[in-house]
Amino acid sequence: QVQVVESGGGLVQPGGSLRLSCVYSGTLSIINSMGWYRQAPGKQRELVARIRSGGNTNYADSVKGRFTISRDNSKRTLYLQMNSLKPEDTAVYYCNYANDVYGSLNYWGQGTQVTVSS
Repeated sequence: QVQVVESGGGLVQPGGSLRLSCVYSGTLSIINSMGWYRQAPGKQRELVARIRSGGNTNYADSVKGRFTISRDNSKRTLYLQMNSLKPEDTAVYYCNYANDVYGSLNYWGQGTQVTVSS
């Protein structure tokens, strides 16, 4: 069974940084999209950043210039470097590995809490 496991969340002060990691246990060759999403209380889950198998990236406008998505395929690990954190970045962050052609290939982690507060 495929597992997706996030780590790296926590409590940080405004202006601080965190790096999230996500380890994927499945076959990478069938995946063409890897991304980070977040869900704040009372809000819908939203895309934060995504990287395609070819390397193209896209970011939510709210995090552009502050967050960076990257990957290490040799370690089957996806990263999200978050700098200049704001209280509005507080949410549960989820990792996703998917193939957007074959919808059945869509794997989610359990989420990791990020809280930005003084």
